[in-house]
Amino acid sequence: MKKSILNFISYKIVPFFIYIFMRMIWVTIKKDFPYSHLTIKDKQYVCACWHCELLISPQYYHKLFPKHKAGAIASNHKDGKIVSSTIKYFNIYPIEGSTSKGGVKALINSLGALKKGEDVLITPDGPRGPRFTVNDGIVALAQKSNLKIFMINFQAHNYWQLKSWDKFIIPKPFSKVTIYSQIIDIKNLDNEEAKNIIRDTMLKHTTI
Repeated sequence: MKKSILNFISYKIVPFFIYIFMRMIWVTIKKDFPYSHLTIKDKQYVCACWHCELLISPQYYHKLFPKHKAGAIASNHKDGKIVSSTIKYFNIYPIEGSTSKGGVKALINSLGALKKGEDVLITPDGPRGPRFTVNDGIVALAQKSNLKIFMINFQAHNYWQLKSWDKFIIPKPFSKVTIYSQIIDIKNLDNEEAKNIIRDTMLKHTTI
């Protein structure tokens, strides 16, 4: 009984309040979209953002692609389940597994989603880092599906930064946030070259 109550609080109540907080930040910040013209809304993508950008990036994705069906790779540990429950509010369903644990399962499920025409969202450095590293999973997904990578990154001009491994970024209400979308193709690159290009491209417009 006690465990059921704790699970209800952790995976129902907490995600709801996280969602409300995310929306409050989104509504109050002053948003600038310098690369919005790059967006091709009728295309399918493998989508990427850094783990520290999860407060803003899912909301921007949902704004750009409100009619797309999308799944996000999420780990099975407690924090991952809370994230999974939160992103459902943005019509993004969780894909079980992670790059560090259950990676094969996550890859298979993600490729299945891509074959059905859905987008897949991934944090290349998730779920445990190191920060700003790129795992093999995003390269495999993009190349096996023959899809381009749609990157969402942002630079916050005034923000709080948590002391977590990813140094999670929380833009302060009414501050300016510049949100970037970039599209790259890694089809003909080897694994290490692709990972380096993904990392370098995403870091161009990220709050360090």
